[in-house]
Amino acid sequence: MTRDIIIDRVIKKIKSRSDVGFKKYGVTLKDDYQPLGKWLTHIQEELMDAVNYIEKVKDVLDYDESRN
Repeated sequence: MTRDIIIDRVIKKIKSRSDVGFKKYGVTLKDDYQPLGKWLTHIQEELMDAVNYIEKVKDVLDYDESRN
């Protein structure tokens, strides 16, 4: 694949996620024609999820750090 094992892992995860999406929706990203506003909503929702996950990890780290 590449000279960087980290990049290889990311590529593998992207491919796996693509397979899951194709099985779920029956269409590739290339052939998924939705209005631009829909794509912006998808991006917004994914970013909101990411912020929630970051907040959770920070909460866990704060808890762990306060025990040390």
